[in-house]
Amino acid sequence: MRICSIASGSSGNCIYVGDEHTHVLVDTGISKKRIEEGLKDLDVKGDELDGIFITHEHADHIQGLGVFSRKYGIPIYATKGTIEGIKDYRSLGKMPEGLLHEIRADEPFTLKELTVCPFRISHDANEPTGYRFENGEKSAAVATDLGIYDDYTVENLKGLDAILLEANHDIHMLEVGVYPYYLKQRVMGKRGHLSNELSGRLLCDILHDDLKCVMLGHLSKENNYAELAYETVKLEVTLGNNPYKGEDIPIMVAKRDTRSEIITV
Repeated sequence: MRICSIASGSSGNCIYVGDEHTHVLVDTGISKKRIEEGLKDLDVKGDELDGIFITHEHADHIQGLGVFSRKYGIPIYATKGTIEGIKDYRSLGKMPEGLLHEIRADEPFTLKELTVCPFRISHDANEPTGYRFENGEKSAAVATDLGIYDDYTVENLKGLDAILLEANHDIHMLEVGVYPYYLKQRVMGKRGHLSNELSGRLLCDILHDDLKCVMLGHLSKENNYAELAYETVKLEVTLGNNPYKGEDIPIMVAKRDTRSEIITV
């Protein structure tokens, strides 16, 4: 199984997950051109995709969906609330008939070789979800836009081989930064985004010997930077109530504007 961030950040998100037989995207929050360039690096063509999974209807996760879906006609999977949000997002233009497929959190289903397990996340959107993908041997998950996490979140992220996990902001940078008060409260709230510290603490709860790669994603352009996210998460792992140290875990940071390494597990 492979996972690769084509783009990940507060300005746009698009993640590839797949294996030899099945290719999917999680979110299309960047331009069609950038998606195509990312897929080319993965030796995957747009018309070879088997599905697009949308986490929620915010612009940085769907702004490329209209143009991309009109060109390639790829099935789109999302919860009922997210589909309603997509339909209400006028900038997408007219969506092709029959492409939107409703799914439900906690109801796994099969798409070719992949078992797809949507799970609820806490974010200020209609009905947001994260996704866990399994192909019988390996598993990977995309978990971003988490205001908080709980035991339910941890259960859905246990036993993974790879994960793209949100590390959105540094709390101090956010508190003293340029965001207006209401926006700071939104980001730090229970339906906002995970801080670097909380990302590290969540990671502590799902660590195991076979977790091959952790990719930190959805970093804020204004309130975080790669080195800080990386070092903070590593420190939380080292200080956490677990047998691991930060340097024991292969951790990388997904960039906002360029493709990540291709992670194969």
